[in-house]
Amino acid sequence: MGQSASGSAAAVGDLTVVHLMRHGEVHNPDGVLYGRLDGFHLSELGQQMARVLAAHLETNDITHVVASPLERAQETAAPIAADHDVQIATDVRVIESENEFEGRTVGLTDLLHPRNWHLFTDITKPSWGEPYEEIATRMLAAIADARDAARGHEAVLVSHQLPVWTARNKLEGRRLWHDPRKRQCTLASLTSLTYHGDELASITYSEPAAELLARASRSVGA
Repeated sequence: MGQSASGSAAAVGDLTVVHLMRHGEVHNPDGVLYGRLDGFHLSELGQQMARVLAAHLETNDITHVVASPLERAQETAAPIAADHDVQIATDVRVIESENEFEGRTVGLTDLLHPRNWHLFTDITKPSWGEPYEEIATRMLAAIADARDAARGHEAVLVSHQLPVWTARNKLEGRRLWHDPRKRQCTLASLTSLTYHGDELASITYSEPAAELLARASRSVGA
């Protein structure tokens, strides 16, 4: 299974492409870990990222667009769905992972406070949130359904960093627990899965909005 720098692939014959997309930047002035909370929309920069993604995929053969129910994912998917004249299918299986720190401003001092030590008993599960295996299971099921819905064409699934990275680790046969700082899944990035029939042929990664990343907030989020 090969990898390349390009995340765009044309579906030909029995080829089907499923693009796993991370949403754009979120308006989060207080720097909270927003997780699955309602009310966190794309920032102006995030909206620009969504438009860049839509333009990047404008000539792709996209017939199916799926998004997490969270606002930031729906708003990232909207211009892509509009460009290809398809409805957004909302799928809770590609939602952000659960996290015990959700809704809190999380810094190193907070993480190391004794009241939180019980949350770090098992980094491989992880003990502070939804188990990686459960994330992988729901994501792979959603990917399979999207592949079936877009047979011979392309699908886009707008999700979140940890679910996308966990799915990729599972598909590439790597361990699921990892250092979050080493995830290859920036804002508005594409992790593209190309299938021959039901067989995964390649995984490619790209950052269509790379020029906008330097302006993105460094606050916590998902």
